[in-house]
Amino acid sequence: MSAGRSDRMRTALAIGLAATAFLPAAATAQSDGKSFRDWTAGCDNLKSCAALSLPEDGADTVGYLKLERPGGPTGAASLSLKLVGEKLKAPQSVRLSLDGAPFPAAGRTMAAALPDEETAVVAFSEADTASLIAAARKATKLSATMAGKSYTISLAGSVAALLWIDEQQGRLNTVTALIRKGDAAAGTVPPAPAPPVITARPTAAPLDEKAAKALGAALRKHLKTAAPDACEDNDGATSSPDQAWPLSATQQLIGLYCGSGAYNVITGYWTVSGNAMASARSVAFPRQDDNMLINSDYDPKTGQISFFAKGRGIGDCGSSGNYAWTGSGFALTAFTTMGECRGLPPDDWLTLFRSEVKVGQ
Repeated sequence: MSAGRSDRMRTALAIGLAATAFLPAAATAQSDGKSFRDWTAGCDNLKSCAALSLPEDGADTVGYLKLERPGGPTGAASLSLKLVGEKLKAPQSVRLSLDGAPFPAAGRTMAAALPDEETAVVAFSEADTASLIAAARKATKLSATMAGKSYTISLAGSVAALLWIDEQQGRLNTVTALIRKGDAAAGTVPPAPAPPVITARPTAAPLDEKAAKALGAALRKHLKTAAPDACEDNDGATSSPDQAWPLSATQQLIGLYCGSGAYNVITGYWTVSGNAMASARSVAFPRQDDNMLINSDYDPKTGQISFFAKGRGIGDCGSSGNYAWTGSGFALTAFTTMGECRGLPPDDWLTLFRSEVKVGQ
């Protein structure tokens, strides 16, 4: 196996240690997210930001706080507490304390919504959110009890994370700031950008297995001479066969199996004019290191490729995103990431890029 192929295999196996290596260009144009002791925070291209507490790795129970805030002068912060359980049934109530002192008041419990049987969500009121943020300047931990289980949420780094969000959104020294408040009016906060509108172009159905296999074999033969380290040998063809899709009357998209780890499969993408392999070009995914995507899937009905790169098997870290075929290339439409493997589910990973996607004809 060549050095290039070995490197690609190591990437698949160690993506949890380098999740940001897969950040697309539009995402890296914004902040890539930052960690602050036991908290992490990130903002997207619309200046919407989120901060999350990081559960202790290996803890018996998983609970975490999530604060979200849209950009712009009127963007209001929302705070929620999420507790992971088993076979939860409504109603559920949660009792909280800050460093042992009842919160928000003695004898008061907070109702929890149950979006599923394994998650309880406590939504904080505006007043309780403000109280918790103020208390976090000195408090070290928020404790919760629910259904006979205890949860500990570290507040170490929370103030720094929220201060960073204030800075990213242009709120420092304004009346809207979470941490560093001032006298400047809300109107001095920069407006949130409008989402980019991207038109995805649907393409024809995939070629049948026989035709795709033939195209894949022809492309591999060409690459052995033109770019020997471009793709792993096709030793995963049984579980991850090569695929091909017509993008137009003259252009085709070919996806080659290029390696795998325990839970990550790498696919390399090329465009080819007709069957002329000399015309093969690596697909340019914005700011990816190359044309490789992990655990990806192309849907010709929508003209979009999604990917989900796991940092470890339980899927609590890594990156995910989406690209749309525009007729001339693939544009980034969405990107989320979580660089800390600390039990946070993909639905709560940090969003770094979002857009409005319209599926054309």
